[in-house]
Amino acid sequence: MRALAAARGAVGARFRLHGRDTERGLDCLGLAALAIRAAGYEGEVPSGYALRSGNIARVCGRLGAAGLVAVTEPRPGDLLLLAAGPGQLHFAIDTGSGIVHADAMLRRVVERPGTPPWPVIGRWRMEG
Repeated sequence: MRALAAARGAVGARFRLHGRDTERGLDCLGLAALAIRAAGYEGEVPSGYALRSGNIARVCGRLGAAGLVAVTEPRPGDLLLLAAGPGQLHFAIDTGSGIVHADAMLRRVVERPGTPPWPVIGRWRMEG
C-alpha cells in the first residue's frame, strides 16, 4: 500500500516528459518510479526514451530485472503496464477502484475511477 499512497500523494503534480519528481513534474515512468521506490525499490530509473516505442518484451524484462514480480491477482498498489495506443506504452498505479497516472492530455497526475481506458498488458509489484 506504500506504492499506492505515494502515487496518490503525487496527484495534482504537473506532467513533464522524463519528469522524476513532484516539484518539477512527472511522466508515467516518473510516477511509477515514485511508487515502487516507496515500496522499497532503490535502483536506477531509465530516461531518454521516446514517447512511442512499443517494445513490450524489453519493458517487461526491465521490470523483472528491477526486482518487480509479475502477478495476475489484482491488488491496490500494483504497477500496471497499459497499451495506450499504437506503439505507446503507459504506466499507472492500480487503486483497486481505478488508476493513478500521469495524464499528458490533462498535463498533470490524476486519479481516474473505473476500469483503465486502455488494455492492461501486465501488472507487477514489489515483493519481499
